[in-house]
Amino acid sequence: MLLSLTHETNYRYTPAVENADHVLHLSPASCARQTVIEHRLDISPQPSHLRSSIDVYGNRCSFFSLQGSHEQLSVTAHSRVQTHASPPSPVCHVAWERAREMFRYRAGAPYNTAWEFLFASPYVPRDAAFAEFAKGSFAPGVPLLDAAADLMTRIHNAMAYDGDSTDVNTPALAALQQGKGVCQDFAHIMVACCRAMGLPARYVSGYMLTQPAPGQPRLIGCDASHAWASVYCPGIDGQNGEWFDFDPTNNRVPGEDYITLATGRDFLDVSPLRGVIRGGAQHALRVAVTVMPLEAMLDTV
Repeated sequence: MLLSLTHETNYRYTPAVENADHVLHLSPASCARQTVIEHRLDISPQPSHLRSSIDVYGNRCSFFSLQGSHEQLSVTAHSRVQTHASPPSPVCHVAWERAREMFRYRAGAPYNTAWEFLFASPYVPRDAAFAEFAKGSFAPGVPLLDAAADLMTRIHNAMAYDGDSTDVNTPALAALQQGKGVCQDFAHIMVACCRAMGLPARYVSGYMLTQPAPGQPRLIGCDASHAWASVYCPGIDGQNGEWFDFDPTNNRVPGEDYITLATGRDFLDVSPLRGVIRGGAQHALRVAVTVMPLEAMLDTV
């Protein structure tokens, strides 16, 4: 599926910002499930400095600096992404306890990058509440991926989606306790539950192509950033494993209608735009995301 993606971010500051430094995670990843055909950033005011790099988790990020006074900031990311059906992969039949044991510390064990996703992170703390919730899915001998799929469904059923219940700074524990949140919270809770069971899990930011109701026109800008979880299934030797994605918000496995943007320990690692500003004590933020099949874009021209 060839998808066109536009992510617009607009800030209005009062008073004006004197100077600012920002980091962006708005460049889609090229991976087995998708290929980036085109990507560009439009930034206003024009940055005095702009560069791209790869962060510690392998995501492409951009840094830009604004050294002049400005009352507005506009950042628009334009991308075209070819998504693919998930490539054939050996089904992971390893029991979840066996996977957990592979990640217990032992002297001389070979390093596995998935270890970094076992520990607490700023938005995903360790708490007995996550282990207690997760236990319902991790019965003895259950294959890891079956347990993860069951956990996804239980989170989906236990949580109500409420766009006004949380914000970007809400910890996963608070969302679990109140039983409602947004996709960021659903993803954080699933990551926290897996880590509580001793299993590596990471946070995935991206987009999903939403479909209009039957007979209704597609609305430009109706889509939003999305988030889901990814669980690591190790190989027989504990190495050469694979990450498997789960979307507890929609209770499904991501497919060709999903675009992966970045992966990290939690939202803080992959925030679309964050930075440090001087001035601008108050601000108004507007974000609009549009994800459309390319043929639909051509039909509107």
